[in-house]
Amino acid sequence: MVSLSNHDMVAKIISILAGWIIAVISAMGYWGILLCMAIESACIPLPSEIIMPFAGYLASAGRFTLWGTALAGAVGCVVGSVIAYFAGLFLGREFINRYGRYVLISSHDVDLAERWFARYGSWAIFFSRLLPVVRTFISFPAGVARMPLLPFIVYTFIGSFPWCYGLAWIGMKMGENWDTLGKYFHQFDIAIGILILMGAIWWVRRHLRLNSLTV
Repeated sequence: MVSLSNHDMVAKIISILAGWIIAVISAMGYWGILLCMAIESACIPLPSEIIMPFAGYLASAGRFTLWGTALAGAVGCVVGSVIAYFAGLFLGREFINRYGRYVLISSHDVDLAERWFARYGSWAIFFSRLLPVVRTFISFPAGVARMPLLPFIVYTFIGSFPWCYGLAWIGMKMGENWDTLGKYFHQFDIAIGILILMGAIWWVRRHLRLNSLTV
């Protein structure tokens, strides 16, 4: 159970992130959506569960189109994922073996990614883009595993588009009643924050355990 103090901390963090995301998208339009989603896909857990619903809300207000919003989000996912992919490609297993514990990516993750690619091929990337937390971190191991770049880009895009479209659609449908639903959306933000925090704790504990076994 999350204590009240942790609840308040999560709410504050989410409020700060949400405020920054809203400011960026409001100022930069489609480019702001692209930038935020690129950050989210470059192994930096900026929650797309806030980015895309807010963009969808702006679509309901006539500033964006739903398809344009989803496209900007998916392209941003590709941009951020390619950055993380090349980081994995050039830094490679040696970086993971020496410094992986500091960036919370272990050789076990690379082995798992390679097994996924061997068993499912490029579809491993497609399905990973539809999973919270995993979608943020899959690109670096894909680069280390030297997955071919073109399939990586294609499957990242086609996996990211429905994720972005679905979240934007939710925001758009909420748009007409945004004032009424605002308090519930705030609670939704907090729930997302708690899930992200729980996912991060699991990720850190898992990697600390794996690193202790390999020392």
